[in-house]
Amino acid sequence: MSLKEQFGKDVLITGWGHSRFGKLGEETLESLIVQVAGEALAHAGLEPGEVDEVYVGQFNAGMMPLAFPSSLALQLSPDLLGVPATRVENACASGSAAVQQGVKALLAGTARNVLVVGAEMMTPAGAEKVGAALLGADYDMAGQPSSAGFTALFAEVAKHYEKRYGPVADVLGSIAAKNHRNGVDNPYAQLRKDLGEEFCRTVSEKNPIVADPLRRTDCSPVSDGAAAVVLSLAPRSGAKTGPVRLAGFGHANDFLPPEKRDPTAFAGTRLSWERAFAMAGLGLEDLDFAEVHDCFTIAELVIYETMGLTPVGQGRRAIEEGWVFKDGRLPVNVSGGLKAKGHPVGATGVSQHVLAAMQLTGTAGAMQLPNPRRAAVQNMGGVGIANYVSVLEAV
Repeated sequence: MSLKEQFGKDVLITGWGHSRFGKLGEETLESLIVQVAGEALAHAGLEPGEVDEVYVGQFNAGMMPLAFPSSLALQLSPDLLGVPATRVENACASGSAAVQQGVKALLAGTARNVLVVGAEMMTPAGAEKVGAALLGADYDMAGQPSSAGFTALFAEVAKHYEKRYGPVADVLGSIAAKNHRNGVDNPYAQLRKDLGEEFCRTVSEKNPIVADPLRRTDCSPVSDGAAAVVLSLAPRSGAKTGPVRLAGFGHANDFLPPEKRDPTAFAGTRLSWERAFAMAGLGLEDLDFAEVHDCFTIAELVIYETMGLTPVGQGRRAIEEGWVFKDGRLPVNVSGGLKAKGHPVGATGVSQHVLAAMQLTGTAGAMQLPNPRRAAVQNMGGVGIANYVSVLEAV
C-alpha cells in the first residue's frame, strides 16, 4: 500500500532550490533562506501568497545568536505576512524533520502548499563553538570539552565494528574516495576534487587521524548552505519540471543514552527504512539510487546494512564489489554525499530531497543517472538517534 492509497492524497515535491555549500562568508542565514525559498517557489510555479505553511529546519544549538529563524522565509515577499511558520529541530536530521512536518500538514488537510527550508550558517562560529554545538546532540558529551568532537563518537562506532567484523580502514577510504569522485560533478558541492583511493586510505600530513581510526577524509566538512522544497497536493501548470511523488516515509528514534544502544546496529535507522518501505509498498530492490547520511564514512558503511543492502557485518561487500558506485546495482550518494557536498546540518535533509528530485526529473546535469524511477533519502541526527527515510518516485 502506497502513501496515496493509505491517505487518499498525493504528496508531491513540485519545486526546489539549492545554494552552494561551503564557507559562505558573504551570505547570512537570512540571505540563504530567502534565496532558496524564492528559487523553490519559482520552480513550482507558485506565488508567495499561495503558500499555506512554512517549516524551517535548523539545528543552530548556539552556533548563531539568532535562535528564532522561522519568519526569515517571510522576508521573500510581503504576501507571506501571516503565513504560519515553524522552526523544526532534530539535530542533523532537522531538514528531513521539517520535510515530514510539511508532509503531515498536507495529509492533515491544513495546507495544500507547504514551503520547507533547511539552512545553517556554521563557519562564522569557529571550530570550537561548532564542535561544542554538535556535541550538544550527545547524551554524555553535551557540555563537555573534546578535542575530536563528534568524530570521536563515530570513531567509537568504527572501533566496535572492527572488533566484531574486522579492519575497516581501507573500506572507509574507498567510501570516501567514491563520494569525493561523485562530488566533482555536483555544482553545489563544497569539495569538488577527486582525491583517489590511495590518498583517502593513507594517513599523511594532509590526511591525518582525527579520532582513531577516522582520518580527515572520513569526516564531512563544516559548512554553510541552504536548500528548499515545495510540497503540494497537486502540481501547477507553470512549474519548471514535472513533480516527484512521495511514495512513503519513515521516522524512528533510538534511545539517547549510549548504554541502551548497540553501537553498530543503528536500530532506529533500520526501523526508519522498514517503515518507509512498508508505507510505500516497495523494497530495496525497487530503488534506482539512494542519498544517505554519510556524516562519517563509518556511518555509510553501517547504513548499507541497515537498509538491507548487505547482511550485518558484510557492508564492505557493497563497496568492494562496486554495488554502490555510480554504475553499480544501487548507486549511493551520487551527489558526493555529506562527505563531499558538505554538511550544513539543518540543510542536509532538505538538500538530499532536492538532489534526489533532480535525478528523478532528469535535471541533475553531470550527476545524472540513466532514467532513474525510484529513490530513497536517509537522514539522521546524532549517532543513529533521530532517523528519517523518504521513498520518492518519478511521476
